[in-house]
Amino acid sequence: MVYESVAFMCKTTNQGKQRSSLTVGDIIRRYGDHYRQTHRLCPEQNRALDAIASCRTAALGGHLYRCDHCGAEVPVYNSCDNRHCPTCQTIARLRWVEARQADLLPIPYFHVVFTLPHELNSLAQGNPALLYTLLFHAAAETLKTFGRDLKHLGAELGIVMVLHTWGQNIGQHIHVHCIVTGGGLSRDGERWIPCKTNPKSKKVFLFPVKALSPVFRRKFLDELREAFDEDKLHFAGSTTPLAQRHRFNAFIRTLKGKDWVVYAKRPFAGPEQVIRYLSAYTHRVAIGNHRLLNIGHHRVRFLYKDYADGARKKSMSLSANEFIRRFLLHILPTRFMRLRYYGFLGNRYRHDKIARCRELLGARAPEPREQESPVELLQRIANIDITLCPVCGKGHLQLLGNILPPPLLPPTTGPPQPVR
Repeated sequence: MVYESVAFMCKTTNQGKQRSSLTVGDIIRRYGDHYRQTHRLCPEQNRALDAIASCRTAALGGHLYRCDHCGAEVPVYNSCDNRHCPTCQTIARLRWVEARQADLLPIPYFHVVFTLPHELNSLAQGNPALLYTLLFHAAAETLKTFGRDLKHLGAELGIVMVLHTWGQNIGQHIHVHCIVTGGGLSRDGERWIPCKTNPKSKKVFLFPVKALSPVFRRKFLDELREAFDEDKLHFAGSTTPLAQRHRFNAFIRTLKGKDWVVYAKRPFAGPEQVIRYLSAYTHRVAIGNHRLLNIGHHRVRFLYKDYADGARKKSMSLSANEFIRRFLLHILPTRFMRLRYYGFLGNRYRHDKIARCRELLGARAPEPREQESPVELLQRIANIDITLCPVCGKGHLQLLGNILPPPLLPPTTGPPQPVR
């Protein structure tokens, strides 16, 4: 945790002066208590607020450093290491990206996004783990179905999926980003089958995107109906009427009548571009600190991209309560995995199947890299020297000792006793 704390400090002082000094933690420390007094939170949300509020503060303790050039003493407080904290993802993200580099093949890769209709948002709030899992299953099965079809490919694809539950305004926008291999293993594992090429444009393509949408819709709704039949859905608030079968069936019919959004972004230019994309998307949270503009008078103002207006950058102002409410919509259930792998990238067979793919493609496996410390990793990949003094920018920080967190107050067992 200490390495990431120093990394964040150095980025915000020496190497990233354009970055906002505000953090989501600042908002929670200022307005979180008021929000909790007026709203009921689930345990995961409470834990996230506690962690983010204490992140990089004396509450978690830390380490004291001294610069070997200017002599400045620099306290660095520990990070909370919560996966929803915007400032605690650097090391985890870099470690994950490094591991994924070993999986990349010299082939085209495609980026496909599957989105749930907003009519499902309320149901997802009461059943997050179930509906997110159904989204993963339906999207993966749709891609695998098209991949196995001889008319389209006739092969086993490799798929990485990342769940995002937010849009630019931090509201609910539930979707999965899928990185899909441009080709796959034949059923007998004896051939690599490349994706097809458009005879007119000479460009490679994966599948007809419009054909994916109805299949995705059918697979998701079939599983949702099955979950209803097995009493796995929880209904409360605005979704309470859906507990009645006839109301639920009407809801399903409404969803069947909608066009479900599936779209493919421009194919990646190569494996290096895939890595750059993954490094930006995999460990992203609902809003990064760099988007915060100011807080005060019980309001939060932040930047967002308005995709309805050509992705122009604009600012939005929300009440602090509304900002926190929206942020908490994206706290995942405990132990829920938002990064998942399918096809020949599935965890059980990944190593052997990737080796077979390389053999068929005539590609060499990357040289194994020795385990690096967080200091070395940040220096090589992010070009961040976390030992650089944030005061003078010339010297390097040397550890002096630990900063202990304040002692926990003992629980109150009754009125104080008089001193005799």
